[in-house]
Amino acid sequence: MAARKRASTDSSAQTKPKETTTRPKPKEPPLTDPPIAPPKSGVILKLTLFFSIPYFYLIFYHCKIEHELRKSILINAALSLAGFFVTVKMIPVASRYVLRRNLFGYDINKKGTPQGTVEVPESLGIVVGIVFLVLGILFQYFNFTADSNWLVEYNAALASICFMVLLGFVDDVLDVPWRVKLLLPSIAALPLLMAYAGHTTIIIPKPLIPYVGLEVLDLGWMYKLYMGLLAVFCTNSINIHAGLNGLEVGQTVVIASAILIHNIMQIGASADSEYKMAHAFSLYLVQPLLATSLALFSYNWYPSSAFVGDTYTYFAGMTMAVAGILGHFSETLLIFFVPQVLNFLLSLPQLAGIVPCPRHRLSRFDPGTGLLTGTNDGTLVNFFLRRFGRMTEKSICICLLVFQAIACCFCFVLRFFLAGWYK
Repeated sequence: MAARKRASTDSSAQTKPKETTTRPKPKEPPLTDPPIAPPKSGVILKLTLFFSIPYFYLIFYHCKIEHELRKSILINAALSLAGFFVTVKMIPVASRYVLRRNLFGYDINKKGTPQGTVEVPESLGIVVGIVFLVLGILFQYFNFTADSNWLVEYNAALASICFMVLLGFVDDVLDVPWRVKLLLPSIAALPLLMAYAGHTTIIIPKPLIPYVGLEVLDLGWMYKLYMGLLAVFCTNSINIHAGLNGLEVGQTVVIASAILIHNIMQIGASADSEYKMAHAFSLYLVQPLLATSLALFSYNWYPSSAFVGDTYTYFAGMTMAVAGILGHFSETLLIFFVPQVLNFLLSLPQLAGIVPCPRHRLSRFDPGTGLLTGTNDGTLVNFFLRRFGRMTEKSICICLLVFQAIACCFCFVLRFFLAGWYK
């Protein structure tokens, strides 16, 4: 979380429009000297090795995937890998531009220390969003034909994500109020909702069939309303579960990894071609999201040298919502989002105005010890600090990401035990 500093407005220039004043240009860093610290390659290497083992095991050994589909998945993975390196290279370049326009912030959780006075570039999620969209467009050349049934929905998904990146960047620049922020995902989801031509039915859980009298229920327009609400929740839940270096990107990396594994397992377990394509569609969106997010994570992990801004949180939430909606596993997606659901429930009294809500609902930092103390604000970060005691920012972030991973693993275990009984 950053307290953004903006350039001040010259009132004399407004009262005398004909006068021109020459302002000294901000001193730009030398081209050979990046304005931010280098990426934390060691952390990314460890994470990549950790995620690659189950990924390649499922792709090449455990799951039976047709040759053409596996080829498409690997092409998408190769493009995503290229996107990772492009993002790593582009973030320092973009940092120069955002610093030049006074889009920077100070790390509030380091206030009172030398690191708390460093100008950290803001809104660098725009780099991830642009690279992701370029990868998504390029992938169409390798996978979709002009008469592909999935091409319309794929482009609609990219349009919604692009819309969300734009609105997120507008939020970073204009700092719109919360009541407006809640509406932004609804606007961004319109291209997807209008182009959606899939089914609008839900499968009734087997224990409830005797009471409902139906095995399949067609919700009609209510299903699209549900899709829109899911997009709003996923987008804003990532945005409010924040306040620590690496937390926003870290939770996205964990959830995206779980979605990726879930898609591969469902592709390998099903014989229905349409069902496989739905999960492949979701996978084509999640792989570049994961790769570009890891690149941003290398700069955003503690101590952060780049702030992601609302641009990234909106982009990541919308991408995962689109992947879950068009992959037809929205229930599983919500279980992946259990920590975000808990954070939302804890935040609800303040968000609803029942309890006073400060601008930054952060924990309290002690510069003498370097530890964070939980406050009474309703966030999962503060709840963990009150429950488990004072911690460093890095330690509490690791605890929250481990909790996120446990929630995702719980979802897989739950699906395993309920398979055949629940649906």
